[in-house]
Amino acid sequence: MTVRQSIVFNGDLGSGKSTVSVEIAKRLGLRRVSVGDLYRQMAQERQMTALQLNLHAELDQAVDGYVDQLQRDIAASGESLVMDSRLAWHFFTDALKVHMITEPTEAARRVLARPSGPAESYTSLEEARAKLRERSESERNRFIVRYGVDKARLRNYDLICDTTRATPQQVIEHVVDVYEGRLGADVLRAGQPLLLLDPTRVYPTEDVATLRGSWDQEHGGDEAGEPLSIGYTGEYFFVVDGHRRLSAAVRGGVPMIAARLVAEVDEPVVGGMSAVDLFAAQARPGLIHDWEDAHGIALPLPEHALLGGGTVLAGEPGAGA
Repeated sequence: MTVRQSIVFNGDLGSGKSTVSVEIAKRLGLRRVSVGDLYRQMAQERQMTALQLNLHAELDQAVDGYVDQLQRDIAASGESLVMDSRLAWHFFTDALKVHMITEPTEAARRVLARPSGPAESYTSLEEARAKLRERSESERNRFIVRYGVDKARLRNYDLICDTTRATPQQVIEHVVDVYEGRLGADVLRAGQPLLLLDPTRVYPTEDVATLRGSWDQEHGGDEAGEPLSIGYTGEYFFVVDGHRRLSAAVRGGVPMIAARLVAEVDEPVVGGMSAVDLFAAQARPGLIHDWEDAHGIALPLPEHALLGGGTVLAGEPGAGA
């Protein structure tokens, strides 16, 4: 069994970092430090919202400077702990670095449902979604300018968890299994991040018709079998290898499926094509529509598909003509 020293959590607002990190700290008997709580306290003291403090921090380095030094000191202390912080992965070396994501509207619903304070309150789902995105982009830009690191780059992390349909307990079990070396050890040893993705949010790049004959031979499981091979455009996850396993997971109602990241954004996938270019070439509107229809799910059409113009969807007049 391989156990790392600390666990550091980063991720989308509303992805469940606080809930998961609190329970994992209790379960493992580790101290928990939340930088988010510290920032909210700083915002209240300045009579600002969390977004206003983020925008202010872009101009005033003292805001980040205090928190950064605190994290450096904790990392240097050698204490094993749980950190809930959007930049702890940059300061901690000997730690399991967990990045949590969720579908933006679901994240907004979660944030609206929890008790709000003067530093963080929203009047509608639309406002919550827009403000969460703005706050996240403010942080991302600040980190790029100030530290030269991009929090959106998945290779900064060891484990990426999509919590859109998973319960907190399911996420906790998976994170602890990875921390203690029972899940994903081979992927991590190869220097790749382990992805635990919501299968209903992963895009196909292969015609669903080629899979129908073997559906009954596959059985969905969240971590069973060989991990999927996944590409990431910076916004969308798509299958490079493992369509049958993905299909089985969707049909089986599995909330998370294990995968390895093979290419991200400009990194080459096959034939020298980048992840972005391969997805744009392969994930055509008709192919996505057929996948949705076969599995009873809905996938938002990517921008390249919406701008394609003139593409005929399967089942529409003119298809197959």
